[in-house]
Amino acid sequence: MNATKETRQGSMKEEYLEFSPDTNRLWDKKYLLHVQDITAVFDGFKALDVKALGIAHNELRVIIGPNGAGKTTLCDVISGKTQPTTGKVHFDKEEITHRKETDIALMGIGRKFQTPTVFDSLTTFENMELALPGHQKLWPNLWGKVTNKQKNKIHGILDRVNLLQQAETPAKYLSHGQRQWLAISVLILASPKLLLVDEPAAGLTDSETELTAQLLTELKGDHTLIVIEHDMDFVRQLNSTVTVLNEGKIMAEGPLEKVQKNKEVIEAYLGR
Repeated sequence: MNATKETRQGSMKEEYLEFSPDTNRLWDKKYLLHVQDITAVFDGFKALDVKALGIAHNELRVIIGPNGAGKTTLCDVISGKTQPTTGKVHFDKEEITHRKETDIALMGIGRKFQTPTVFDSLTTFENMELALPGHQKLWPNLWGKVTNKQKNKIHGILDRVNLLQQAETPAKYLSHGQRQWLAISVLILASPKLLLVDEPAAGLTDSETELTAQLLTELKGDHTLIVIEHDMDFVRQLNSTVTVLNEGKIMAEGPLEKVQKNKEVIEAYLGR
């Protein structure tokens, strides 16, 4: 009995070591992103309390949970928008916990918010052109020229998201779904290692939802993605590991079919 207990303790210790940046670097071979003992406290309210979360290289992870569960706060901490109260965030073998949001973006973390951020007065191509490295400043924007290599890269991305035919269309004439794809395309242009995508299916038609699911599934071949979503049909189409947050803590994790059968998840979220 003691031997069995020691074996279990040994297995648990080994698993923890693999998951802990402080004691063992095996984790960075498995995970592109690792969050450990992260809390975020605002005016005495603990909005986030995550003991450990690892996202593998080229994984598509879906995060669900009721309003106020801490989903956006988690992304804020990862992207540097919010400084955690305690804990550490490691990305691509480096600790990024207290780095500036702009520095984290340059390291390869791109974020798409729920409302697509595009410039209505510019065409689809011009929105992409503005996102080219070095084109955000006034001088390059007014007098800089797009090289053939950059033009081909933009056209390749637009073709991938079914927007090539709308390259010269002002963004204000795009459908909501097309604007979502353009916002994602702008992020892809910088070749981020990790994409944080907030509710990409919100307000989409059925056909747009299906195309968006296909796009995100294809992107995980070249990028790691964290998708925040409420639409369970859309989550099902993504066919990926689901993490359920509730009251700032991880309540459950696994395939959607398994998570949906969890009694605590049903009571806290899916049953509402």
